Amino acid sequence: MNQSEQWSTKLGFILSAAGSAIGLGAIWKFPYVAGVSGGGIFFLIFLFFTLVIGFPLLLAEFVIGRSTQQNAIQAYKVIAPNTKWYYIGYLGVITCFILLSFYSVVGGWIIIYIINTALGRLNGLNAAEYADIFGQTISNPLISISVHFLFMLITIIVVGKGVQNGIEKASKIMMPLLFILFTLLIIRSLTLPNASLGIKFLFYPDFSKVTSEGILAALGQSFFTLSVGVSVMVAYSSYVPKTTNLSKSALSIVCMNIFIVILAGLAIFPAVFSFGLKPDSGPVLLFQVLPNVFNQMTFGMFFFLLFLILFLFAALTSAFSMLEIIVGVIAKGNQKLRKKWSWIIGLAIFIFGIPSALSYGIWADFQLFDKIIFDVADYLVSNILMPIGALLISIFVPAKMKKSMIYEELQSEGPIPKALFQGWYVLVRYVAPIAIILVLFDLLGIWDTIF
Repeated sequence: MNQSEQWSTKLGFILSAAGSAIGLGAIWKFPYVAGVSGGGIFFLIFLFFTLVIGFPLLLAEFVIGRSTQQNAIQAYKVIAPNTKWYYIGYLGVITCFILLSFYSVVGGWIIIYIINTALGRLNGLNAAEYADIFGQTISNPLISISVHFLFMLITIIVVGKGVQNGIEKASKIMMPLLFILFTLLIIRSLTLPNASLGIKFLFYPDFSKVTSEGILAALGQSFFTLSVGVSVMVAYSSYVPKTTNLSKSALSIVCMNIFIVILAGLAIFPAVFSFGLKPDSGPVLLFQVLPNVFNQMTFGMFFFLLFLILFLFAALTSAFSMLEIIVGVIAKGNQKLRKKWSWIIGLAIFIFGIPSALSYGIWADFQLFDKIIFDVADYLVSNILMPIGALLISIFVPAKMKKSMIYEELQSEGPIPKALFQGWYVLVRYVAPIAIILVLFDLLGIWDTIF
């Protein structure tokens, strides 16, 4: 049975899918990973991997979902009946469940920072005080759990309203606003003294800074930024009408994602360099360094508030897709079941995420493999489950889908050059699996064992 719901417009699908991909990976993770990995050279390598590996995998997930019009588990069953390939769908569901459980914790931090900034609690502090506030915020159990719940509550309400009335409507509002807010921030950032140093850091590739760790980090970042490997795009594309051009849609989403990454860099790095701070501050860049940067500008806290709001929009649109893939599997297009299961699953994710919310506070001493619970969940998703999912999808499409059928699916709005299709097919069948295996070997420390 086909999905009973569909996106109302092509733009709605593109904005919703782009919103899924544009989240913490693009706005939070990319700037600090680029900051510690060489800036311009990291961006260049990331751009290469996004176009050569990320885009083909994204399109592969689109083909799986739209060709079957089924949820993230049934789609694999339709294509490869009487096999175990549908476990790829289950892997995606489990990955999204774990991912959203700690993702929503960071989303909660954004909410509390919006509140604190709006109330003027972050005005006029020094660097040490900003660090203290961040530490106090994430270690306070009542605050951490409350804002974690609030973030999940917003996600539950939107997903419960359905594809068109919930996710698509929210994305059509949030994504344009995200671009507008980014534009305001960038104008302010680029008018600061010495802003050119930040631009040079982002775009000038210093090849002396190329390292194997940086290359593999760029490849992993391309997966994380596009949300490939967890079958989210299988679920989203199952709601796409047959008249939609998948290739153009996938390319639009990739271009929007790259554009957002550039905007994030232009909003952050010129400001960081303008005030003589270091870009390699790591994950705390957003919550400790940036408040200090914006505080030194004229109307700086106003612009920081705008930045936090757009950051929340990006985090929410990604959260919608993570909950949607799970709800879509269980509800199977039934609107009454959708609302019920949105609440049940959303609350289950909230409860499962409580240990991550307490990881920086009262449960900081409870560790597994020398990591707090938050970091264990992050490592499991980013370093193991997502790469494995991407690898299995890159194997599944050429192994279980007829080449002629794939070609036909990609020509729904007119013919595409055979050479382009062949190039994409080679990338999915040969290049992507090899690249993913290299990443997995590095992330799991297998290279160190061998050599």
